[in-house]
Amino acid sequence: MTSTTTKPGAAIAPGTSDAALIEIAHLDKSYGAFKALEDMQFELRAGEVHVLFGENGAGKSTLIQIICGVQPFDSGSYRLFGETLSSLTPALAHAKGVSVVFQEFSLIPDMTVEENLFLGHEITSGGRLAKSAMHKKVQAVLDRLGFHLDSSARVSTLRRAHQQMVEIAKALLWDCQVLILDEPTASLTDHEAAQLFDIIEQLRSEGLGIVYVSHRMPEISRLADRVTVLRDGKFIATVNKADTSEKELVQLMTGRTFDEFFPHIQRNPGDTVLAFRDVTLQSGLAENISFSVRRGEVLGFAGLAGCGKSEVLRAAFGLEAVETGAITTGGTKLDNNSPRKALNNRICYLPSDRATEGLAMHQSLIANSTIAALDDPVFSLGNMLLNRRAETSFTEKMIDKLKIRTPGLHAKADQLSGGNKQKLMIARGLSREFDVFLFDEPTVGVDIQAKLEIYDVIKTLTEEGKAVVIASSELAEVMHMSHRVIVMREGEIVGELDGDAVTENALLSHFFDHGDQDTDQPQGHPTS
Repeated sequence: MTSTTTKPGAAIAPGTSDAALIEIAHLDKSYGAFKALEDMQFELRAGEVHVLFGENGAGKSTLIQIICGVQPFDSGSYRLFGETLSSLTPALAHAKGVSVVFQEFSLIPDMTVEENLFLGHEITSGGRLAKSAMHKKVQAVLDRLGFHLDSSARVSTLRRAHQQMVEIAKALLWDCQVLILDEPTASLTDHEAAQLFDIIEQLRSEGLGIVYVSHRMPEISRLADRVTVLRDGKFIATVNKADTSEKELVQLMTGRTFDEFFPHIQRNPGDTVLAFRDVTLQSGLAENISFSVRRGEVLGFAGLAGCGKSEVLRAAFGLEAVETGAITTGGTKLDNNSPRKALNNRICYLPSDRATEGLAMHQSLIANSTIAALDDPVFSLGNMLLNRRAETSFTEKMIDKLKIRTPGLHAKADQLSGGNKQKLMIARGLSREFDVFLFDEPTVGVDIQAKLEIYDVIKTLTEEGKAVVIASSELAEVMHMSHRVIVMREGEIVGELDGDAVTENALLSHFFDHGDQDTDQPQGHPTS
């Protein structure tokens, strides 16, 4: 691993020029007694993507707000395009060539794309809007970026990905030399994110300096030339991405070694609480599945996408129909299984698709956290009346216990980040007594701090005597979090490993048929 302290003359990432667009040294920023940044170091060069990497509260947002003039700094030095600055405003930063696209867009929904792009910077001629000149300038920037947008369309009619295109076009409409992107893929599909990456790579090739804020390791691996790691408001290191592994980045960000990243979960196996016997699904996506899981242990399911592991968990919760075989829980056979029957038999399922299946996105945290237990006397006053006070009290307790970061108790689920959505689903699972917890991709799309917190929940549930089943595409996750691992391929179980036999080589030997080692690989690191 090669690291620098962002001093003049520091090593330059391959493909970048010698031109320093931003140089920040020994910069401090406090809010009263709270020190948001301390002795911060940062440098951005022309033609590079420089990632800011850190947990929530690490200081990333404060740093980019200082760079674009939203916040002043207390001490230290800030050089922009070679000029030492003692103060900066957003208007002056924009005029100098710094543009920022925040997570929360600054567009006016009832105005057109063109009107939003020129808002506050309209071109006039003879006291009137020069609409023809404005339209040509807008079309030129849209063509440059390859955006197929109707400049006369109202922003309110656009999907979020297209609204983000408008924000980027707005940033580049004028002479932009520094583009700051704050978690730009947070609300994009994989396809939309891939389009954004192509645009970023194009802009880098044109010589822009790009500050990219993200916690998603695949994005960092694809885009980053250099990465600056922040922790608790402090500068930790600046590293060349090509020389630094994902494990090393995680260690820099969390202060934990890779071995410390996953908690040790005490294994204390008790009664069998869920069993499959020769189960074949009507969909044909899983065949002849037999396994059992006991209290006090974590059973992992591993395999490539489409291997059938998710469908097995869905069948346990009654979301996949069984053609032959039997599913039993506590000795009770789940004939014609359904989510209602599974709930009544103390099975909790947390799906991988939080937005579609896991949460009522436009309902409050209170509604989402208690929806699975409204028939419980704790939350019911009888005669179809709900105990609102109990619901509120439970939700407040879960927000505190699970560290759910939310704008407020009555915020909607779609206002939360991916990690906090996942923790909201876990809160629902704690609203009533369950014996079995089924986690399908428990940490997909969440930041590293949320992963650590979710792992701690799984540890607590297991050590309290619950049976936990995890289906995960992250090899490291399923390997380090499970006491036993079942490997699936093409809808069948092809191996089962226990205890010390759960190793990377042993798992991978089951993942592929002979000669298939060059096909799609599983994700291998805790932040993939």
